[in-house]
Order: sequence, then structure tokens, then C-alpha cells
Amino acid sequence: MPTKSFTRYADLPALIGLMTGDEKHQAAAVSTLDVLWVLYDRVLDITPDRVDDPDRDRFLLSKGHGPAAYYAVLAAKGFIEVPPLRRWGEFDSPLGHHPDRTLIPGVEIGSGSLGHGLGLAVGTALGLRAQGRTRPRVVVLLGDAELDEGSNHEAIAVAARLGLDRLTAVVVDNQSASLGWPGGIAERFAREGWAARTADGRDHAALDRALTAAHPDRPLAVVARVPAKYPAADPRPRDQRSPAGSGDRSAEHGGAAQ
Repeated sequence: MPTKSFTRYADLPALIGLMTGDEKHQAAAVSTLDVLWVLYDRVLDITPDRVDDPDRDRFLLSKGHGPAAYYAVLAAKGFIEVPPLRRWGEFDSPLGHHPDRTLIPGVEIGSGSLGHGLGLAVGTALGLRAQGRTRPRVVVLLGDAELDEGSNHEAIAVAARLGLDRLTAVVVDNQSASLGWPGGIAERFAREGWAARTADGRDHAALDRALTAAHPDRPLAVVARVPAKYPAADPRPRDQRSPAGSGDRSAEHGGAAQ
């Protein structure tokens, strides 16, 4: 019997379902699913046979806990095989609770404590600029709760002042931040000089437009709004789903970082 091929967006829930365990962080993982798919399916110039190409685009997953959606997308796009998904998180599995760049093809950073990815992305963009490589994009994916970490705001300020126009920060807003920002997340980036866009984090066409918007001479921030504790495979019509978050929760207190 031929092995089933998992290569479509519709296959992602089945791939995620192969991974089980208490450390799966389902809400954190699935909140990133649509953004990850759009990036790897439409935006990023990176393929399994070019993971070492110096002119490839770089994708950095700062929101590294709960990487089930990331592993599912990497499997669907051929970077990793499907069978290892069943053994994710085991002591001898290359697929850990945080992605490991030394073990997984196509992974650019080993994530850990929240708040480091944007700074690493700024450094990556600066390194490419110093090498004269002006074509590769550097895209970093963060969660809204990560913006509670001060290291991000240093990176936001530096990136804009250096005009890092090959840098894109994608913030998945699933209403997990404890503090939030007056005016919302996009305004926080825009005030520092970034081009800022907001999109429905489940609308692939809207995400594509936001991620490919022109932003000459400055970095791009895309806020992808998804419902709080974003559920997997919500069967309800769009107009019956929970409203997306605003990122402006200066008077509220959310739950644990996702």
C-alpha cells in the first residue's frame, strides 16, 4: 500500500494529531498554523534543497514552545519526514519541545526563553547586510505575550533606526499578553518607524498581502490577529467565531504566555 502523502494545508491537522503529550501547548501551536503555512507556501524563498544556500530567506521561530504546527508545516513542505512526528519530544527524537537548529533541516535558531528571536533576527539582517547580501528576507515569528519582554523593544528601536528593510516581524496576537500596549501592537512598531500592517490571522489572502506589502527603507511588522486560545479546526462559520484580539490590553490581565 502506498504511503499517504501529506502536502496540503488540509493535511496539517492530521500531522499535528500525530504529536501527543502534555507539553504540546495546543493553543500556542495552532495559533501560528495559518501564518506558518502562508509563509512557507507563498512568501519565503526557501526549499528543502536550499537550506544551506547563503541567499535563502531566513525564518526564525521566536515563539518556540509548542512547535507542533511548525513541525507539521516542515513535514508538509518536505523539510522533515512524517514518521518522526509520532516520536516528538522523546529523549532520542530530533523533534524536541523547542526546535533545535542542529538537528532539524531548515531550522535557523534553537529557541528557548521568550523574547530572544527578534534580537537574533536583527543580528541576522545586519550580518547579511555586512556580507552584501541584499536579497534574502529575515522573518521572525513572535507571540503577543513576548512583547512583555524588554529585549524586544530594544530590537524594535534599533531595527527601525538602521533601516533594516529586509526584516519582517510577525506577531501572532491570540490575547495572551499580560500587559498589552495602548493603541495596539501595530502602533507600537509604527511609532518606532516600522511599516505596520494588521491582518486576520486565519485569512491566507490577507496574510499574503500584509507579508508582501512594500516597505522601502524600513522593517515590516505584521500583526496576525487570531481568537483567544485559538482552537484547532473550528467548524463554525466565520461570523460565529470568537472575535480576534486587538493587542490593546493595557487595563486587562491575560493568562499564561502562549
